[in-house]
Amino acid sequence: MSSSLRENFNASSYLVDRQVAAGNGERIAVRTPDEVLDYAELARRVARVAAALRAAGVRPEERVMLLMPDSAELLTGILGAMRIGAVAVPVSTMLTGGELAVLTADARIRMLVASRTFADAIAVSAAAASDLTDVVLTGAGVEPGVPSGIRVRDWAEFLADGSRDGGGDSGAAYPSWADSPALWLYTSGTTGSPKAAMHRHGSIRDVAELYGRQVLGIRPQDRCLSVAKLFFAYGIGNSAFFPLSVGATTVLEPARPTPEVFAARVRTEAPTLFFGVPTFYSALLASDVPDDTFASVRHGVSAGEPLPASIFTRVRDRFGFEILDGIGSTEALHIFVSNRPGRVRPGSSGTVVPGYETEVRDPSGHVLGTGEPGGLFVRGPSIATGYWCRTEVTRRTFQGEWLRTGDTYVINDDGTYTYLGRSDDMIKAGGIWVSPSEVEARLIEHPSVAEAAVVAVPDESGLDKPVACVVAAPGAVLEPGELDRFCRQGLAAFKRPRQIVEVTELPKTATGKIRRFALRDMLAARPAATQAPPAGEPAGTALA
Repeated sequence: MSSSLRENFNASSYLVDRQVAAGNGERIAVRTPDEVLDYAELARRVARVAAALRAAGVRPEERVMLLMPDSAELLTGILGAMRIGAVAVPVSTMLTGGELAVLTADARIRMLVASRTFADAIAVSAAAASDLTDVVLTGAGVEPGVPSGIRVRDWAEFLADGSRDGGGDSGAAYPSWADSPALWLYTSGTTGSPKAAMHRHGSIRDVAELYGRQVLGIRPQDRCLSVAKLFFAYGIGNSAFFPLSVGATTVLEPARPTPEVFAARVRTEAPTLFFGVPTFYSALLASDVPDDTFASVRHGVSAGEPLPASIFTRVRDRFGFEILDGIGSTEALHIFVSNRPGRVRPGSSGTVVPGYETEVRDPSGHVLGTGEPGGLFVRGPSIATGYWCRTEVTRRTFQGEWLRTGDTYVINDDGTYTYLGRSDDMIKAGGIWVSPSEVEARLIEHPSVAEAAVVAVPDESGLDKPVACVVAAPGAVLEPGELDRFCRQGLAAFKRPRQIVEVTELPKTATGKIRRFALRDMLAARPAATQAPPAGEPAGTALA
């Protein structure tokens, strides 16, 4: 098909301009702790960001990286980039400077929009990013030190430059197509090293229509509050794609997710749809939050890791709402197998979302039937086009129209799907992928550690947590507290082991490979009290 015959479609226009055109400009679109935006004001702000990006020389299909807490600036930054045909790349606020530098270099970033809260990470990344030319800073805090030659501006100055140099937004969104690139989301996925899953403009409409409307049943009167942040696939659907697609309201919370913080927002904002992860729901049950706190919530949603049946039952009985557990992935953009309102099978991921197809296959690729466990494959319109500059892993993961999820599942007699574990050794802790090899490499850097192996061990709530087994270097004395601090210094906090266990040797095969299942069995047999996460451990926040 020639380009002249392609239908123009821009996800930013679909989410924002369409609501204003439909007469919904006065409806509330965004609520943050500091301000409230209706759809007309949201459209104006997105247009101003778009004009500023154009004035800064950002071109269609060029990447714009955003490092900010959930806020109006982050939301309008994402939508503004899409509006001009550029690619929005929101990244985790939990990354260290070194980790951020890897992503900045990988994506060939010229424009970084970031909060001063992360000044140290910005400085480290800027020093290592040879392509970076512009840094735009939001919020209060210290100014990051960046190399000379990089233009640094405040958010207000950036917007003013767009109005002055570009004369304001042209009024029309860039004539992208449904297949045009819109969004990159970094994930460790099933292979450990970070890589960008590339998504189309059309995929944003697909997840809004297929899951948002047909499963969640979202409607204009809804208010959405998500524990998962906008830089996660799960979070950006919950807090942007779903509510904006129907003219509903998104409630953004920038703070670290704790039961107390979110209970306060629930009491203030009265959300009708609440999105969490199993780790957060478990923390909520362990808190003293009043039982009637969630009286406004008609549906809860969970993803990122399987929701234990006991957590579903306890939340329902205590707080009065059902949790719709499902499975999604960064590569699929959101949930593609889900429980349905009023038809939840606790402990299962539910049934296939309309518009998607799944198969459970054996290692040879043969499709299995009911009751036969195997690898889960999915195909549907929102599947990523691949990973940026990762040919080999793209070919392994994206097989024709099918996505290999890396999860082992079984189809039950009633058509629901039950998760049995990972098809590899990756760990999903708090809904976020953790690469054992990355954590092991950090531990081995410490002079007191000779060998290390990290495996997933369920805690007392049945949620997987990374636990490290370490062998001391000759003559060294292992101090778990010191090793924990060492991991925190070099890794994002969610990647650190929740337990560090000293062993005299690691079980290995004849070829020297670590027998991880033997470690898991040994650790699982320990008393439950020794497996509990330390006090104050942050809850995980998203589908990756």
